[in-house]
Formats: sequence, C-alpha cells, structure tokens
Amino acid sequence: MIKKTNAFALAMLFVFTGFTGCIGSDDEVTEKEKFIIAYEVKEDYENPDENPQIMADYLAKELDMDVELYPITSEGAIIEALRFGNAHIAFMDGAAAWVGWQQYGLEAIAADQKSDGRTFYNAHAVVLKDSEMAEAYLDDDESTDPFALLEGKTSCHTGWLKSAGMLLPMGFLIGNGYADVVGDQNDIESLRNTVYNFFNENSSIPESGTTYSSYSGALKCLSEGVGDVAFAKDSTVAGYCGNENSTDNEEWCLPEEDYVLLPSYGSAPSHPVMYNPEYMDAATQNKVQDALIGMNDSTEGRVILENILGTPGITATDAQAHLNSYGSLIEDIPGIKTYFNDKFDIFESES
Repeated sequence: MIKKTNAFALAMLFVFTGFTGCIGSDDEVTEKEKFIIAYEVKEDYENPDENPQIMADYLAKELDMDVELYPITSEGAIIEALRFGNAHIAFMDGAAAWVGWQQYGLEAIAADQKSDGRTFYNAHAVVLKDSEMAEAYLDDDESTDPFALLEGKTSCHTGWLKSAGMLLPMGFLIGNGYADVVGDQNDIESLRNTVYNFFNENSSIPESGTTYSSYSGALKCLSEGVGDVAFAKDSTVAGYCGNENSTDNEEWCLPEEDYVLLPSYGSAPSHPVMYNPEYMDAATQNKVQDALIGMNDSTEGRVILENILGTPGITATDAQAHLNSYGSLIEDIPGIKTYFNDKFDIFESES
C-alpha cells in the first residue's frame, strides 16, 4: 500500500512539475531592447513634474523599449556620451551640437520649438531710423550697403561670445570681407581686437550682469546713444519696446518705430535632439523621431514638453537643415573650434 501511494505521489509530482514548467515559459518576459538618453539629472526635484524620469517612462511606453537616463554634467559630456555609444540621443545646445556634427558626425533627429513654434531665431543689427545705416537700407538703392557703413561706428554687443550678440554678426562681417581678423587666426581672443578694429575702441562688450549686457542691455546701449548699432534677435525690439501696453516697455525705450532692423544675416538654432548614426539604425531613428514628434499631440507628452524640456513642441529636422546656417557664419570666427573644444572639454579618446 505504501508503494502504491508513493508511486501515485511521484506521478502527480511529474504532472505538476510539467504544468509548472509550462506556466513558467508562458510568463517568461522577453528582455526589451535598451534605449539610453543622455540628460542632466538632479538629485532632488522641488517640482516632481520636472523629473526627466517621467520623460524616460513615457518614451519607454511609446518605443516599447527599456529606456534609461545616462546622467551628464556638461555639453562636452553629452558629446562624449553620443560619440562613444554610451547614449542613443541627447538634447543639446546649438553650439555643442554643431561641434558634434562637424567633428564627430553626430546627427540631429528633431529640435525644440521657440514660443512662436519656430526652431530658430534670426539675428539682426538694429539701428536708429535717422542713422545713415537705416537710410542706406531703406533707400531702395542696391549700391548703398548698410553693413559697410557700420565700420568705425560704436557697437553694442550682448556680451562676450554670445551667439546673436557677437558670434553671428562678427562671423558675417568677417566672412563677407567687411572686417579683417586682427591677431592670431587660431586664438579666440583675436575676436576682441577685431571688434575694436572694425568698429571702434568704445564698442560695448559687457560682462554678464552689467548695465548693457544681454539683449535688453544692447538695445538700451543703442537707445541711450552710447552706441550706433545693437546686435540682437528678431524679437528683441518688440519684446522690450513694442508692447501694446506702453507701461510694459522699458523706461529707456524710444518709440518702436525709431528702431530699424537691418536684414538678417543668419539664424541661431534651438536645442536639437542629437544622435550618433553609428549606434542607431534607420528603423530605430524613425521610431524615435515619431515618438518625439508624437509628444505634440499627447496630453501627457505636452506636459513633459512644458515641464521638463521647456518648449511648446518638437519639430523633425536634421543637422544640415538645423545647424548649417549657424555654422557657416561662426566658422569664420578666429579660434572658434579650439574655443568650443576647450569649453566643452572634448577628449581625443574614450576615458
């Protein structure tokens, strides 16, 4: 009797073991493909809605991948992460993206939008309507060149090596033969002497936080008669001096119609989403781009755009379309590539 019982128990054990094996195989989770985003991550977030992990979780659902954040602390670290395959995508500053594109073959897949939906802003020289530069621009005579008339004038820049306030206008003036580089072509400090030589030694190159720094400071410099031309972006005059309610304008503003924007000579890009084609195939690129653009049409996605990425939307693009205009101007700045390499702390090999 004992033998029969043991035989029955043993048979049942085999049956249950068989079922257990079947259940285990059905529940076995297939490991998902890993996808990594380089992003600056803080230890604590006062506003939990700003935590980029929310974005990672959202994209994990959209991509059906295991999405992780690769913490970085600088633009240079982002370039290195993409360059050596430690991350698949990253949201980057325009200048760092240009360096990554030019030197390491990184590509853009999308770009964030400005408040008006554009992925760029235009850079302009702003002059006063009674100036000879304004007259040359508005006289419908192609033989009068307003940019040539800037020579010897006092310029108002937003700061040292700022994009719209210095790099773009000086790159334009140097690249088109208006201004000659004074000093070593490979030294960024030569730009300062170039500015003073083309304009004059009274030109305003302010330190950050001083009276004439930033867009408002450059326009104030022009408005108060300190300078003859201010370098800014297309929305600067309207933003500070063209509000419907005049009490919202700065106290130093002149009437908006007193300012004349000379033709734009270039644009500065918004923050692009960059990737390395060596580490992401075309199918994945399309999938990721669709997921990013899809955030525009999703309630959850729009919250992420606003709270985490600080943008109203994302637009599909590539490096040529997004960065070429900017790069074609700043590449004429003396020592610009060396400057950016030092600024972004780019190494020659993986550390």
